[in-house]
Amino acid sequence: MKLVIVESPTKAKTIGKFLSADFQVESSFGHIRDLPKSKLGIDVEHNFEPQYVIPTKARKTVGKLKKEAEKAETVILASDEDREGEAISYHLKQALGLADPKRIVFHEITKSAIENALKNPRDIDMNLVDAQQARRVLDRLVGYKLSPFLWKKIMGGLSAGRVQSVAVRLIVDRENEIRAFKPEEYWTIIAKLLKTGVGELEASLTKINGKSLEKFDIKNKEAAEKISEDLKTREFAVVKVEKKEANKNPFPPFITSTLQQEAVKKLGYSSKKTMFIAQRLYEHGLITYMRTDSVNLSQEALIAAKRWLGENLGENYASAAPRVFTGKSRLAQEAHEAVRPTDIYKSADELEDESDKKLYRLIWQRFVASQMPAAKVAMTSVEISAGPYTLKANGQQIIFDGYLKIWPQKFSEKDLPPLEDGEKLDLKDILPAQHFTEPPPRYSEAGLIKTLEENGIGRPSTYAPIISVIQLRNYVQKEKGRFSPTEIGEMVNKVLTEHFPQIVDISFTAKMEENLDQVADGKERWQQLIGDFYGPFEKNLEEKYVEVAKTVVEEKTDQVCEKCGKPMVIKFGRFGKFLACSGFPDCKNTKQLKKEPPKEIGMICPKCGQGQVVERRVSRGRARGKIFWGCSRYPECDYASWENPLGKTATGDNNDGKKEE
Repeated sequence: MKLVIVESPTKAKTIGKFLSADFQVESSFGHIRDLPKSKLGIDVEHNFEPQYVIPTKARKTVGKLKKEAEKAETVILASDEDREGEAISYHLKQALGLADPKRIVFHEITKSAIENALKNPRDIDMNLVDAQQARRVLDRLVGYKLSPFLWKKIMGGLSAGRVQSVAVRLIVDRENEIRAFKPEEYWTIIAKLLKTGVGELEASLTKINGKSLEKFDIKNKEAAEKISEDLKTREFAVVKVEKKEANKNPFPPFITSTLQQEAVKKLGYSSKKTMFIAQRLYEHGLITYMRTDSVNLSQEALIAAKRWLGENLGENYASAAPRVFTGKSRLAQEAHEAVRPTDIYKSADELEDESDKKLYRLIWQRFVASQMPAAKVAMTSVEISAGPYTLKANGQQIIFDGYLKIWPQKFSEKDLPPLEDGEKLDLKDILPAQHFTEPPPRYSEAGLIKTLEENGIGRPSTYAPIISVIQLRNYVQKEKGRFSPTEIGEMVNKVLTEHFPQIVDISFTAKMEENLDQVADGKERWQQLIGDFYGPFEKNLEEKYVEVAKTVVEEKTDQVCEKCGKPMVIKFGRFGKFLACSGFPDCKNTKQLKKEPPKEIGMICPKCGQGQVVERRVSRGRARGKIFWGCSRYPECDYASWENPLGKTATGDNNDGKKEE
């Protein structure tokens, strides 16, 4: 008997369908060894040796796998094809005492992929293991060394993380830009023009006396009105008509970051929910591996796409296939395929779960569209003169939809009446419009992922955990789909920026990621990488314990403690402000601050039919800080839901999209 070990029961079940009775497939239920939670778990005096333990919840699984491994003639480790998966295989080898296990990898769970992997086993790649181990050790050193500093200098319950702190800094920096922003006024002028008996068009003023207008050239109402009045006295004539065709090319198939970004935009899914569903689709054999930064596609997939397009849409839509993309990220970690369906003939309508159906359809459409021809657009540009003024009108029409047939995009077609050079036009109206510059927008989840990726912060597997943890720790909050820092988040960022600038430095963090890539490629020793970082970090930390004074995180109030008579103060906790007695620790009286009324969502309670459904936040327990919806008549009515009854995204976004167990 041959024993195959994978990470999850779902994956085990799917793989088991493709193997003969000679194979037994078991699951490790994820990692079976980890650093201990109760202590640092790293011997900094002896080459940063990790002190791994088997967590209590994994002990029963390890015992079972040991027994099965002893009976097996061969043990095959089939965890995912990335650093995390390689580390899981390594820890299985160590914990189970395996002498010579076979390691197989595949990027899709299909019969052919599994059979091919079994024909080509390899050894565990220790370079990948070392890269994952280096990241784990690095993050543990930062978190377990820096967090106590924050407890002492700000307040208890805080935490610092090597990558999460950079994400918080990005959000704080953007908020500071918004606060410092001063709007500037500018004006634009549009002329409504007529071609007698044919139609009208709108033309924008672009030049005066042959000089192109800059954004702020028309600064105020007076200047705009003066130009408008002058334009009313002029004759309008067509100077030049230009017509051309332009191609609108399809996007590459999904990589992890673009999948997360599009799922936020099109489906309203958080990155955490997207990866949760994608993991499920992968383990059921429906899509290729979802943690990837490669846009490569296999020959089999390219051929299948061309065949499907020819059979279902016709040769016009199959002519571009196969289309090969080479825009691989400079940050690429492993050479996987792009995210795509394993079987192009598998329809989303065949899936039962609605969330699975939506995400699978998105992946399917993106893959198929990537193999389709460009959309062809007819572009018309008209230049119009009016004395010293030059105006422009533009029109565009789709003449062949190409990939847009499968991947719809917002595209506003605009018709212009037929015009010829020298033709006179009548003036219908002049429309001056006032504008003000706007501050940069707060980060959406899609925008933050894009910025992290562009700056080399994190890797495909880390975007969702980063975004999840900074919300869970209440360093940032999400309102109307966009992130803003909390007061606690700004305090922590201020301390880290002033005293540990490397930790929140974007270029330093990106460089560290590149160094981890060097470890994965076998070009750098992981202990050397950690040592170069830890020495200066530890020295600076020791100095800051002495230099930095405790931050005062309380505000005075005119309220008096009813228990001891001392003044009450506003203090900051992990989940916001609260009232506390200034006589602490002698008096431990605390009270909640008066809260704003819960936000109504415009729906009558489906349970009692009397109250309004309101958005609330859990105030205690493991789910503290999570968003839920309940009846405004609570406790008379106990209606509650983790899912928005209107199907919209929560103001604070639970970031998982599934019911809390």
